[in-house]
Amino acid sequence: TSPGAPCASAPAGVIAAVAFVLVCLLFLMLHYMYRHKGTYHTNEAKGTEFAESADAALQDDPSLQDNGDSSRKEYFI
Repeated sequence: TSPGAPCASAPAGVIAAVAFVLVCLLFLMLHYMYRHKGTYHTNEAKGTEFAESADAALQDDPSLQDNGDSSRKEYFI
C-alpha cells in the first residue's frame, strides 16, 4: 500500500469496535437489571403490616411521639 492510501481493514476495525461497545453495554445493562430486580423501597414504619388498625401501627412511631409539651396541643376537626 502507498502511504497516502487508506487501509483496507479500517472499516472492519470500526465495525468490530462498535460491536464490542454494544456487547459491553448489553452486558452492563443486563447486570444492572439482574442486580436491581424486585427492589422496592417504602418509607413506611417497620412492623406496621401486622397492626390491626392505622392508629395501632403509628402508635410507636418515634416521629409522631409527643415531645412532652402538653401546653400546646393541636386539635384537628
